[in-house]
Amino acid sequence: MDAFVNGIRLFYEQTGEGRPLVLLHGNGEDHTIFDEAVSVLSERFTCFALDSRGHGDSDMVDELHYEDMASDLLAFLEELDLWDVVLCGYSDGGIVALMAARWTDRISELIVCGANTRPRALKRRAYMDIRWEHRQDPNIYNTILLTEPHIPAEDLRAIEVRTLVVAGSRDIIRERNTRFIAETIPNAELLILPGEDHGSYIDHSDRIAYIILDFCG
Repeated sequence: MDAFVNGIRLFYEQTGEGRPLVLLHGNGEDHTIFDEAVSVLSERFTCFALDSRGHGDSDMVDELHYEDMASDLLAFLEELDLWDVVLCGYSDGGIVALMAARWTDRISELIVCGANTRPRALKRRAYMDIRWEHRQDPNIYNTILLTEPHIPAEDLRAIEVRTLVVAGSRDIIRERNTRFIAETIPNAELLILPGEDHGSYIDHSDRIAYIILDFCG
């Protein structure tokens, strides 16, 4: 299905019935990373799995910016008139979710997985690998990772919804940055998953489904 927001077309899949659950993928991916999770979650939620601008079957763009993607998300919620939304964002999708959550009352619960507030919150090896890739092939996907986001503490403190901050114990995000996010959002809980890396519990995994179900009661 398509939604037209901010002058671009966003592709999304809608599955199931119940309270709306919006799922946001990571950098260079598309909505299909949540297929296994949606097969579980659609028994309780109406799942909206989006392709962000520049990804999947959505319109391509010349540049990627998290603020633009957050604006797309807010416009998407308005276009479909979704309320009492559970929002789950992973990696870049988690950054977008953090940015959008402070600007709307349509979201009731927020799950943020593997997000960071600044580029240097990536562990050194991951950051240097991305820099090397950018030198070999500069593109919109690695450029945004090296230049954004820049989310200050005051923006996190402005998030009023109940929030779960998730990361793997072997994540590429520095744990102190994950803890900073959880400690700064007023109504946030922290979940560090032993043995999991950046996306092992999300990419084509149903584990995130049970984390969402448990958090939402």
